[in-house]
Formats: sequence, structure tokens, C-alpha cells
Amino acid sequence: MPNFILQRWHGKHMVWAMCFHLVLIALLASFDWILGVGGLVVFFLLAIHLFRAERAFRREFIQYVMTLTDRIKGANQRAMDQMPLGILLYNKDRRIEWHNPFVRGMTDEEELVGKALDEVFPGLKDLGNGEDPVRIAVGDRTFEVMHRAEERLVYFREVTRLARIERRYEQDQVVFGILHMDNYEEAGQGLSDQSRTLLLSNVTGAITRWAEKHDICLRRLESDKFFLILRRETLDEVMGSRFGILDEVREMTRHNPIPITLSIGVSAVGRTLPERAENAQGALEMALARGGDQAVVQSGERMLFFGGKMGAVEKRTRVRARVISHALGNLIRDSERVLIMGHAKPDMDAMGAAIGVLKAVRLQQRPGYIVLDDRNPSIELLMEAVSNHDELKDRIISPERALQLADPGTLLVIVDTHKPSLTVEPRLLDKAKRVVVIDHHRRGEEFVRDPVLVYLESYASSTSELVTELLQYQGNRISLDTLEATALLAGMVVDTRHFMVRAGSRTFEAASFLRRHGADLTMVQTLLKEDLQQFVKRAEIVKNTEVVYDKIAIAVAEEDERYGQLLIAQAADTLLNMQGITASFVIGTLEDGRVAISARSQGDLNVQLVMEALGGGGHLTDAAVQLRGVTLAEARERLLKTLEEGGFVE
Repeated sequence: MPNFILQRWHGKHMVWAMCFHLVLIALLASFDWILGVGGLVVFFLLAIHLFRAERAFRREFIQYVMTLTDRIKGANQRAMDQMPLGILLYNKDRRIEWHNPFVRGMTDEEELVGKALDEVFPGLKDLGNGEDPVRIAVGDRTFEVMHRAEERLVYFREVTRLARIERRYEQDQVVFGILHMDNYEEAGQGLSDQSRTLLLSNVTGAITRWAEKHDICLRRLESDKFFLILRRETLDEVMGSRFGILDEVREMTRHNPIPITLSIGVSAVGRTLPERAENAQGALEMALARGGDQAVVQSGERMLFFGGKMGAVEKRTRVRARVISHALGNLIRDSERVLIMGHAKPDMDAMGAAIGVLKAVRLQQRPGYIVLDDRNPSIELLMEAVSNHDELKDRIISPERALQLADPGTLLVIVDTHKPSLTVEPRLLDKAKRVVVIDHHRRGEEFVRDPVLVYLESYASSTSELVTELLQYQGNRISLDTLEATALLAGMVVDTRHFMVRAGSRTFEAASFLRRHGADLTMVQTLLKEDLQQFVKRAEIVKNTEVVYDKIAIAVAEEDERYGQLLIAQAADTLLNMQGITASFVIGTLEDGRVAISARSQGDLNVQLVMEALGGGGHLTDAAVQLRGVTLAEARERLLKTLEEGGFVE
């Protein structure tokens, strides 16, 4: 018994009281011994009473404490057995040592002790030791888990109802979208009024039925544009069907001379409704910049792309080229100097476009420089010709020199790419206050921040073609020397595979302009000549080809060999020329250890979407990706998995 309780009975105060009582009895006995004996008897009786009372209190208190202890233990045990909280202990081998009944009720297992923790609860495999609880799913129930790795202790709390409420809240979020009918005006050209009305009525009817089927509020903004209001749950459903309305409208109008396709921009991001509507407009602009016939969904911090199965219909006008050319000329004149930069490991198109932009800078009488890193085999012959050119040889500078020249008065022109991470020197984008982008690739999620001028036309065959059109409006009597015109033409030849793919009427008009201004076809052939050793290495890659899905060729290079990006791309081009092959993929290791995949197709398979799913990009008929930290076999497995899960093959 604690001393502070016993002191209530026989503490010092009782001792002093009894001693004082004895002194009084002694004094009383000195006067009358009979009274002293009586007082002594009373003293002993009182002492006996106090002793018995103390003993009784001790027994009753101990009994009370023991009873209370039993009750607390019982309540504790009942709480462990009945409280809505799971507690689990495991050993060093991650096997269950003990658990309360709540944990047993989480599974269908009768006996959990001794079983592997990760087998019973797979969601705990990657569970770290953190203060913040994480959620795992066990069957159709959701649990919040708190892990204490030091004690090898796991707490479970069921939050199934809360998770359902949160999911319901997320599903009921308002989502805005904008649907645009591509080629709306052009589709009716050449048709009678009745046929044109019937065509547009059928397309509008299909869109209306699709909206009603998915519970989407549809309101027409313009003749070719609709505003969409839907719930997040509906958006998930539509994304699950990969925006089937795109395929439906494409198939409906594919026999038309100019088919109608749809571009859709949807946004589920934004704290306010006006902000979501603005983001939806931005997503639509992204879809149109990528060539249309696709849906772009802004969800979270990334954008998701659907569709894009059809090649973009060429509809650029010379008015836009003239306006862009005039704006570019003004920007050049207002700059102290101009730096021109393509993508890392530039190809013939990037260098040809850069040389063309440099010509525009010289026409405006401003100093200009091309930023180039180490040479690569794809432009080696061109760079040898440049080194012997009186005007161009001193205009090639290193990234380090470009960083020294860059200041607020510098204009930076990016050609043949719009992704900062792919440029020769990304740091230049931070130093240059004004940036111009000229590119022919479909716009991706990554883009140059706040450019002052963008000329991004996915309809064009090459960036060299775009630059050639811009040069035509830089002066009344423009003149190109042989190397400048030939470099631009060589860039067009490479990207169109000798005018066999993506070559529209504007492509041949640009090529004709270059030919009239001195482009040398013999020099083009010389610049594109291939080294014999490279030819042999390419043949070795092609030798390792296998055909999957009866029409797709996949070639995996040797594991211990290193290849250039151009060689891998050429191997993919070679495979596409084989009979019965509609798409080709070549996988090889680059000089820096990264694994590259080059993809080519005849248009039936959109290889751009395949490569975007792996982290790359490109065009409908040619695309590529570079992967880090994977082997060639792993890259092949990822490619096959993407083809199957992405619905690219049947």
C-alpha cells in the first residue's frame, strides 16, 4: 500500500498523539494511581481499536485495488478484442507473431499467426516507417495503416465509408471541356448544299448521341465548337473508352474528300470554375497544335492524350507564314544578337533549319550564331562543308561560348524541337529573355516557357520546310548560296525519306524554291552518303528482327554494341520497306549508355502515341524515345506491354 495512504492512519501525527496520551496518563498517575491505571486501560483499548481499524482499511483497500485492477484488465482485454482498431506484431522475418481479433476479421483466413505478412496483406510490401498513415485496400474494404518499424508494429483503421465519400466527392467534381470540329469549313467544299447539310447533320447527331449516352451537358458555342460540362466520374468513363467519339466521327467521314475529325480539350484542374474553363481552352489548343483528331485531358500535373490516329490534314496558309516571317524579322532587328539552337545530337533537319534562320539574321544585318555541341555522324559531312564556307565557318559556337554571349538583348531561336530538356543547352533558355520556337513536331506536354513567337506546324514535313517558307518573305530579292539552299533541301529530304512520307504540296513548293535558288541535288546526295561500316552495323541490327502481330517488326541490337541515333533510325526505315510490315521498332544502346527506340509506321499505327506512352514523342509515322537504367530486353518487354495495353494492336 502506498505510504501516503498509510500515513493517514499511523503517521507521525498518531504517534505524537499516543505519546502525548501516555504523558498525560503518567501525570494523572502521580496524583492518583487508580485514575492512572484507568487511563492506561483506555489507552490500550484505543490502541487496539486503531490497530484493528488500520488492518481492516488495509484489507478493504487492497481488495478494492485488486478488484479495480481486474476490472481494468478485463476492460483492456475487451477493448483489445472488440475495439474497431487492428493491431498486429511481426517478427524479423516479416511473419505474423500476434494480432487482435479485428485483424482476423479483415481477411478470410482462420489462422494468421506464422504466415508471411506480405502474403496476407500485399499492400504492406512497400510500407515505410512514417508518421503519416497510408491507405491500403483489402478486398473491397479500405484501411488506414500506421507502421512502426522499430517495434515491428502495424495499426489498422477501417476507413471504407470515408474513402467512398471522398471518391463520391471526386466523382461529382465539375469538369469543363471544349469540342472542336476540325476541317468544318473545308469538309463541305465541292459538295452540294444537300450533301453538305447531311454530312454536318450526321456529325452533329453523332456528337449529340455520344453526349446523351455519357450524361454530358452539350452547348454549341460556334458552328464548329461545343462546350462540354460533365462530372469527373463521366470523364473517367470516357477516358476508359479512349474517347470513342473520335473514331466514330473519323469513320463516318473517311469517304469524304476532306474528312471531319474532332479535337477535344478537357480540364479537371483549377480551383475556380473560370480557371477550369480557361484550362480546357488551353487543352484544346494543345490538341490542335498536335494536329487535331485527338483529345487532351489536363488531369493533375500532367496531360493525357487520346486518339491522334489520323495524319494531320495540310491546311497552312501563306498568310500565316507571311505574318510569322514579318514578326520574326522585327524581333531580329530589335535584338543585339541572335543565337540559334536545335536539339541535342542535331540531325540534318535541325542543322538545315538553323542555317536557314542564320540567313534570315544576316538579311536583317544582325550578328547570329548557331549553338552546336559535339558533332555526330548524321551531320559530319555537312559540318565539313560548313567549315570550308567563308560566311558560316565562324558562326558555329559552343554552348559555353553561347552562355557568355547571352544577355537580355539576345534573341534565342529554337528549331526542330519545343522541349527545353532536349535542346543543346537548356540553360540558355533561362538567360535569354526572348525565345522564338520554330518546329514541326506535334506539341507535347513539355514546352518552352513564355516564348515571344511560336511557329509550330505539325502539318509540315520538316522544320527546314517551315524556315524555307519564312525566308521567302524576308526580302523582295532574297538570294541563297549553294550550301545554304542545299542544307535546307537536305533537311527536307531526310525528314520526308526522299519525299515518300509527310510530303504535301507545300513541301514540293518549298523544295522548288530551294532548287531555283541554287540547291545542288548532287551535293544533297553527297551530304547523305553513308559510311560502309555503318551500313554493315545496320545490317546486323536488321538481322535480329522478329515479326509480332503478323505486321510489326521489332529488331533488338547486340547488347554489348554502341550505336548512333541515326543508325538506329535508319534501321527502322529499312524494316518498314519490307513487304507485309506496317510498323517497325528498333532497340539499341547509344554511346552514352541510354537505350533508344526508333519507331516507324505507314500510318496505320500511330507510333507517336506509343513512344509518348514510354516517355518520348514524334510524329504519327516516325517517333522515338530514350530510356535510362534499362536493358535491351527490358525495353523490348516494355514496348510489347505498351502495344498490348494501349490498344494499339488487336
